[in-house]
Amino acid sequence: MPDLFVSNGKDQKTQALEPNTAEVKKNEIQEVVKNPKSDERNADIPRTYSPLGSFNYYPRSVNFENKDPQEKVILFLRAHPITTLGWISFTFILAITPPFLTVLPIFDNVPFKYTLLVGFIWYLFTFIYAFEAFLDWFFSIDIITDERIFDFDFYNLTYRRVTDVNIDRIQDVTVAVGGGIGTLFNFGNVLIQSAAEIPEIDFFNVPQPDKVAKVLREMRLEEEVERVEGRVR
Repeated sequence: MPDLFVSNGKDQKTQALEPNTAEVKKNEIQEVVKNPKSDERNADIPRTYSPLGSFNYYPRSVNFENKDPQEKVILFLRAHPITTLGWISFTFILAITPPFLTVLPIFDNVPFKYTLLVGFIWYLFTFIYAFEAFLDWFFSIDIITDERIFDFDFYNLTYRRVTDVNIDRIQDVTVAVGGGIGTLFNFGNVLIQSAAEIPEIDFFNVPQPDKVAKVLREMRLEEEVERVEGRVR
């Protein structure tokens, strides 16, 4: 005969055998973070550093404004070098243009000293354009540390903008690679949604965007492990 009265509650013995929910969550996250099959960060990303490099993993001696003494730089990024071909090609065209212009009939009656002055002004502006474009590429960088992410936007010698967000405020990471050039040379945009005052930080045209997103996700998992451990304690 079936029992007519079945208790929906759990006795104390059964409850004692069930693991704590926070403990289970902590174990799941630690399994993801520490499992060699899922965490290949040290295996497939060699540690590199170059002053002109665009993808530097665990770079040496990188310091910047607002960096905490114990803060460790994980990734140091700037736009892929292929993105500089546009302004480099335009600079080259500007540099070779004056010799071709001097053969035009309009310059036949122009004194040589005026031609020389125009040429000097032309090359001066060419140098200023190239130098400004180089500084824009060189100083517009993105940094991922073990605590925060930084987006440094360089506009000119008198104005720049720095945005930083704590790792634990990151909500979503999206990778966008478009076009044949981006696919061929493996660079694209990493879009980071956050719960901070600035809702989105964008890493534009960075090399190996999938690996950048992977590092960010691993940092988020590590932060979640620390939060879970704090609750368990």
